[in-house]
Amino acid sequence: MDIRSHSSEVIPLRTDAQSFVVETGCKSVKGSLKVFVYSAYNLCIHSELAFPELVSCKVTPDTTEQLPDVVIYHRQISNCEAEAANGGNRLLGFMESPQIGRFLVEFGHKIVVEPAPGIAEDILRPCILGPIFAVLLRQRGLLVLHASSVAINGEAVAFLGHSGWGKSTLANAFYNQGYSLLTDDVMAIQVEGIYPMIFPGYPYVRLLPDSAASFGHDFESLAFIHTRAPKRNNHLSQRFPQKPLPLKQIYVLENLWHSHNEVKPLHIQEAFVEFVRHSRVTNVLITEDFVSSHLHLCTELLKKVPVSRLRRRRSLAALPDIVKLVEEDLANPRASCGGDTGEFKIPNSLRKNLL
Repeated sequence: MDIRSHSSEVIPLRTDAQSFVVETGCKSVKGSLKVFVYSAYNLCIHSELAFPELVSCKVTPDTTEQLPDVVIYHRQISNCEAEAANGGNRLLGFMESPQIGRFLVEFGHKIVVEPAPGIAEDILRPCILGPIFAVLLRQRGLLVLHASSVAINGEAVAFLGHSGWGKSTLANAFYNQGYSLLTDDVMAIQVEGIYPMIFPGYPYVRLLPDSAASFGHDFESLAFIHTRAPKRNNHLSQRFPQKPLPLKQIYVLENLWHSHNEVKPLHIQEAFVEFVRHSRVTNVLITEDFVSSHLHLCTELLKKVPVSRLRRRRSLAALPDIVKLVEEDLANPRASCGGDTGEFKIPNSLRKNLL
């Protein structure tokens, strides 16, 4: 799903985070609004929409008094809010194919959801947890990649790739070997600091029928994403970490199949191109400051984390072999681009295409 952005001159807007009423179960604490409290990406989220995919937070007097990091509203977007949209920290988005409605994301803090008439909540949820949340995380200064990630020995290991390339299936394979899921599809990285940190998203992966069957699941028993989605959610809540973990290694997947499984370190420029290629919402946040910030984060990540290409045989039965190959690669790290960028400069052709 894509988002189109619309912008105009910025005008002051008040934040209305304090207008939320926190509820526990189905009982409203103060009365007017039903608000659910969740945790994702190291953020406290108050939402008027229910998200069964997210980790619920226990409601206490502290959580009712503490301001949330993120608020999600289900209402019309006002003319004032729409006029203030600037394509950056105040982004107004329009969903395409199908026409779902309008979304406003402000300053990495507020999401307003205005669905088109007749659109059900199960259609809205994947839109919000996917591209809309990716915009919010970018507004908070994080690098957001199209990747799944798992926790191995207290560190994060990531798998980059577009939809349908096997990220979720691979993450589920690692989970079945006793490792923890961190993210699926939307991976947020805090690049600044000594170690890049991965923030856990939510404890679900999305599987097609053949992948679900390979793990011994009855596809029909898995949770719907929505009625028209070809995939379903597989809940992987055991061992789901609640704290950020340092990123140890990135593997880039291919939409090609090979005669054998192989790990091949990437050169610096190859790795940079893959970061840009698998970044989320770069087609939406196109103001010069966001583009420059994105390129800077990609370059900084190159300096700190090794990147390799993971080539695979086309066989779900070979998944345990891929897990073993990655385990061996992590135990015997080879020289790669991480930490040795030298005088790397962003190719002019790529910079022109992005700016």
